[in-house]
Amino acid sequence: MNKGLFMRIVERLSTAFPFFQQRQDATGRFGLSTLQKITAAIRIMPYGCPADAVDEYLRLAPSTALSCLEHFVKGINDLFGDEYLRRPTPEDLQLLLAIGEFRGFPGMIGSIDCTLNDINVLDRSPVFDDILHGHAPKVKYSVNGHEYHMAYYLTNGIYPEWAIFVKSIPLPQDQKASLFALHKEFVRKDVERDIRDRKRHRRLKADLVENIWQKFGTSQNYN
Repeated sequence: MNKGLFMRIVERLSTAFPFFQQRQDATGRFGLSTLQKITAAIRIMPYGCPADAVDEYLRLAPSTALSCLEHFVKGINDLFGDEYLRRPTPEDLQLLLAIGEFRGFPGMIGSIDCTLNDINVLDRSPVFDDILHGHAPKVKYSVNGHEYHMAYYLTNGIYPEWAIFVKSIPLPQDQKASLFALHKEFVRKDVERDIRDRKRHRRLKADLVENIWQKFGTSQNYN
């Protein structure tokens, strides 16, 4: 998380919820700061670590760390849910597709980068519920002469080989593969049958390698 985003969250939560404001006790001693409380929640939530894991680092008791996490989740939902935690509208989808096309990845609608703990609950994630139930957004695009009807996400290597996930090439052997890996990682960091179809996944990946090469390839050495 970049500093600007983190500080925006800190400012919004501390303004809207008294829990995140630093207070003084009867003796005038200051309690936990806003930064301590929000940092505790952010460290616990993505890594799935126990509450006492931040005890020494942030000087919070486990019960207090859990309380920070509970208030953080509620606060994020209340403040940002309507804008950021909703399904994309058709206008949002078209904007995402246009950005993906501009960057050499037609059909891309986002980038997902999860930890090992996150991948363990992938099947229970609401992110893909619509797709699993046949309600995925309708898209149509062509890459390297092949037509596709399913959007995809750029991911890291921990994800399964589903048609909806396009991973990088860990050990590129030629300039095309190297250029694809370079652009894929740049885009990723900046911004039930069909989904799990490995054959379609491999063909789409190969087509995207060719598309990146045609769009950005030069005589430069990318190895």
